Order: sequence, then structure tokens, then C-alpha cells
Amino acid sequence: MIDVLIVGAGPVGLTAAIVLTQRGRRVQVIDNQAEGANTSRAAVVHARTLELLAPYGVSPDLVARGVHVPAFSIRDRDTTLLKVPFGGLPTAYPYTLMISQADTGALLLRRLEHLGGHVLRPVTLTDATQHHDGIAAVCADGRKIDARYLLGADGLHSTVRRTAGIDFTGGTYADSFVLADVNLSGGLGAEEVILYFSPAGLVVVAPLPEGRHRIVATVDEAPTEPDAAFVQRLLNERGPQAQPAVVERIVWSSRFRVHHRIADTFRSDRILLAGDAAHVHSPAGGQGMNLGIEDAVAAGEALDRVLDGAPQSLLNTYATERKRTAEGVIALAGRLTDLATLPPGRRRLRNTALRMAGTLPAVRRAAAHRLSGLDRR
Repeated sequence: MIDVLIVGAGPVGLTAAIVLTQRGRRVQVIDNQAEGANTSRAAVVHARTLELLAPYGVSPDLVARGVHVPAFSIRDRDTTLLKVPFGGLPTAYPYTLMISQADTGALLLRRLEHLGGHVLRPVTLTDATQHHDGIAAVCADGRKIDARYLLGADGLHSTVRRTAGIDFTGGTYADSFVLADVNLSGGLGAEEVILYFSPAGLVVVAPLPEGRHRIVATVDEAPTEPDAAFVQRLLNERGPQAQPAVVERIVWSSRFRVHHRIADTFRSDRILLAGDAAHVHSPAGGQGMNLGIEDAVAAGEALDRVLDGAPQSLLNTYATERKRTAEGVIALAGRLTDLATLPPGRRRLRNTALRMAGTLPAVRRAAAHRLSGLDRR
């Protein structure tokens, strides 16, 4: 019998596996994909995430690969409403790190394999039964895996969550979201992550390695694979005007619907949930993967202590504290999304309020701590 079975080999599942494997636990990761994701998807790694990953030997490689962005700005076209600098943060990582999820996942997998771990692919969990001292998992290929605990890091449509009978409460935003990695020319550099407010919806523009930029935008109905002309229209309607940004090439693009949901509980006896299996929300603020990695570190460390003889009530503490944190992050992402899409009649008041708030050092410091995750230390 292994110590922990982890379902899902994205950044969340891989992080939990690294934590437990480095601590000498017997861990098996399974994933229903034949190979890891090769698209960028989540692209923001915050300071708190890097702090949590540092003891597990991951942060140096991430830092070397990603783009260090020293500020976050909210703008209405060319008008800066609020600029949040990260340079004064009390951390070894006073910036936002921009790096594709594909690179993050590859670096995490390399670290896990260096520790002696591996991922079984493609292996699909179909059922898991709890008994007095463990979990009996059954996979689609007939494979059976016995483990003392099960961690579900298998995303929005989590089989682990369904198997445990845990409800996923919430809803879905009316808008769809566009993701695109592009080559840009024009007035956008690598010094800021910028959230543009617009009556037409929000658009986020952020630098990536290799001179690329990430575009995230809300739209009523997006095409399945947004092309350069579509992304250009978004930037023309919502982005900078004095020095327009020009889309030279689409590297990768996609659309998706965003849910705002949270699991009713993050624990059912010997089953824990982490990442998107436990909570999903708007990408505004770039918190999703970071929150999931925080879950993974906390879950791994709690499971390690329980396996070492600590009371199982420690897992209740994990579930309670991580749900409370997720509720706060979901609320923040929702507020940013709502602010970005206010009707025209309330736009001037919003802009005035943000500009006034941005003149206060205490407000800028608080925003930097919140966005970087340092307020969750």
C-alpha cells in the first residue's frame, strides 16, 4: 500500500507529489492525459508561491526561466488608474513572475523525477472506495491501487470530487474568456502586467518569455480558436490608444468559460481536494494556479505529518483554512471582474475612486501584498 495516491499531474498534483516524495513518502501520481499540457494556460507565478516552492528545489529554475515583472497596473485606455509596485515587498521575489504553465509543469515534473517519482499516463481513475485504513482505487484499464490517502488535483470536472460525493457550489459567468499568446509590436513592454478596464469588457496584457505577451479578455461569444484579427479588435477596443499594440502573430489561442465554484468541503475522511478540483474563479488577478499550488503544499505537509502520527484532525484544519482562503480569493477575483465591466454611467466614479486610492502608499502596499499572496503567509 502506498502512502498517497494523487490524481492529476498538472502543477497542483506535481507540487503535492514533490512535497511528499522529498519527505520520503511513497507517492503515486496518475493522469488521464497521454502527456503533459503543451499550452501556456496559467502564466502568473506570484511571490508567495515562489516562497512556498523554494524549500522543495523548484523556485530557482522557475525564476531563471520566467520574466520578472515589477508592477501591476489598472488602466482605462491610456489613463493609469492604479499602479501597484512589487519592488518594496518583504520577500526574495519582489515581482510577478510570468512563465507559461507548460514550462511550470515541465520544471515541476523534472524535479519530481529527480526525487525518484514518476507519473503513470494515461491512467484514468473510475472509482475510489474508502475503508477503515485506506483507499481502494480502480482505474479504467483495470489497474487497482491501494493507498492510505487520496488527493484529488484533477481539475474542474474532478472524478475524485464526484467519487467522494462532494458538491461544487457556484455558477458560471455569462461571458466567455479568450486566452492568447502573441507577438506584439507597439507601445507595450515587459515592465507591467496591465488590466485594462473598458465598457466592452476587461483585457489583461502581460509579458511572457521569448518576447511574447499573454492576452486575456472577456467577450460575449469567442471563436473556438481566436485569430490575430479577433485579438487585434479586442486591443483596439480596450487597450492603449496613443501607442496602439499590434498583433504580429498568434502563437496559441483558446476560449473557455469561467466558473465561480467552490467545493462544499475540501475533505471527506481520507480524501482531500486541491486546486481546481476544490475551487475555480475568474482569472482576474492571476490567482488560480497560485492558490492551487498553495493548496498542494499545505495538503502535502499536512498528510506528511498525519502519516508521521499526528492526529487526523490536522486534515480538517487543512480543509477549513484552505476553503476560507479560497473564498477570499474568489471574492477578490469577482470584484476585479465586476469593476472592469461596470456600465458607462458608473465608469467615471470608479475611475476617480481608483485614482484617489492609488495616491495613498498604504493602499498600494496593501494591494501589492494581496496580489502577491504575501497576505496569506
